[in-house]
Amino acid sequence: MSESTGAGEIKFYSTTWCGDCRRSRKVFQAMGVRFDDIDIEEHPEAAETVRKLNHGMQSVPTILFPDGSVLVEPSNAALEQKLTALLASAK
Repeated sequence: MSESTGAGEIKFYSTTWCGDCRRSRKVFQAMGVRFDDIDIEEHPEAAETVRKLNHGMQSVPTILFPDGSVLVEPSNAALEQKLTALLASAK
């Protein structure tokens, strides 16, 4: 985990083999944003949460933000935009 946003905990639902998950982790790390990385293959309850958030699909990464918003398989630009807004609101 990296620096805190001060805005609550971000849940990052992922797998170890997912390329989009690795790419999104790099965005979080580059921006210094803390997140709780949860491997859905190790935590069946997390996999169920992902399916509920994605209408039955087990898509990763699924990122749940403290404000209740969700990004699923976001582009780097979409994730950076969300994290920038989150960091701005934490100040």
